[in-house]
Amino acid sequence: MAKTDIQLVKQRFGIIGNAPALHRAIDIAMQVAPTDLSVLITGESGVGKEFFPQMIHQNSRRKHGAYIAVNCGAIPEGTIDSELFGHEKGSFTGALSDRKGYFEVADGGTIFLDEVGELPMPTQARLLRVLESGEFIRVGSSKVLKTNVRIVAATNVNMEEAIREGRFREDLFYRLNSVAVTVPPLRERGEDIYLLFRKFAADFAEKYRMPAINLSEEARVLLMKYRFPGNIRQLKNITEQISIIEKSRDITSEVLSLYLPDLNVERLPVLQSRQGSENRTFGSEREILYQVLFDMRKEIHELRALVYDIMSNREPESASKSSRFGGVTDLVFTPPVDHSVHVEVDPDKEDVEEHYAEAVVESEPITLSDFEKESIRKTLEKYNGKRKLAANALQISERTLYRKIKDYGLDEY
Repeated sequence: MAKTDIQLVKQRFGIIGNAPALHRAIDIAMQVAPTDLSVLITGESGVGKEFFPQMIHQNSRRKHGAYIAVNCGAIPEGTIDSELFGHEKGSFTGALSDRKGYFEVADGGTIFLDEVGELPMPTQARLLRVLESGEFIRVGSSKVLKTNVRIVAATNVNMEEAIREGRFREDLFYRLNSVAVTVPPLRERGEDIYLLFRKFAADFAEKYRMPAINLSEEARVLLMKYRFPGNIRQLKNITEQISIIEKSRDITSEVLSLYLPDLNVERLPVLQSRQGSENRTFGSEREILYQVLFDMRKEIHELRALVYDIMSNREPESASKSSRFGGVTDLVFTPPVDHSVHVEVDPDKEDVEEHYAEAVVESEPITLSDFEKESIRKTLEKYNGKRKLAANALQISERTLYRKIKDYGLDEY
């Protein structure tokens, strides 16, 4: 596409920016729009992937048909098949009448499947059949129905990794990925960061009826250097916060730095070490559990050394060392009475700490599920039970979090 054509598209859909990677994504989307090929839009969370399905639909032969956007990660696993494919009366508790699914309603139009990487495996098999033959069956029915729907999907999941781990069907991936559109992260878009900031500042000035905020040259440089792990969504939130909170409309680098989390990583950390001095990122729930186990193992070794000092009638090396266990020194010196654990120690043996540690491990076994449950519980407490924020912090979908809350009996959150 010519530059003038791309500019017209950006104006129509309210897209801000001149980065070559952004123009490339728009060009691919516009070229594939007149066809009926499936499109997979990839990119990090918050980069603006939702604009591209609308762009494709509005420039296709289906533009007069229905356009339905579905957030696959926000629909509970038990009802997603009914939402997508419909159900028959009496097919499950609460099915009081027949209901058409999105694929039936959008016949002749376009369906946008956001967070498609979160679809459960049985639903993936149904979706593959729709892509291959246009056929589907309502929940609770045996009648095969036909639909003529174009599918545009989006995900921020590493699909190759999901396929390797058995969380996503490889054949479905290749069906969806007939054409790939990659939306670049904000940190790779250069001057677009400042252009977007000015646009958001003007929008919020109009919304809240106040003068627009302006950045000093130093603040502008700071803004351009920041990596924005939350991408455009984070930039918009920061601009709104500054617009509302700061009385001065001239923003210095010192003021701006108060609103930029001290992050030099591409993604927000899920958990922190107990010392709070090291941020870590995790790509999956498995990595979270492995990291927790690693930290616990390290602390057990330190606890063994501390117990050995105490039981050998020696002073602990330092108070700071014991404080890492959240006051465990006080608990050791004045232990609660627990008749379920009895440790016989031979003072002549040098491995007294091993006897103690073995007894503790034998009396209180800890499983991976315990660690996962505790991580979810603490995250929910941190965000005051706001499950969407907790799911984002844990880097899992809301549907997965809802399921685990039910599995672990954390319904009070």
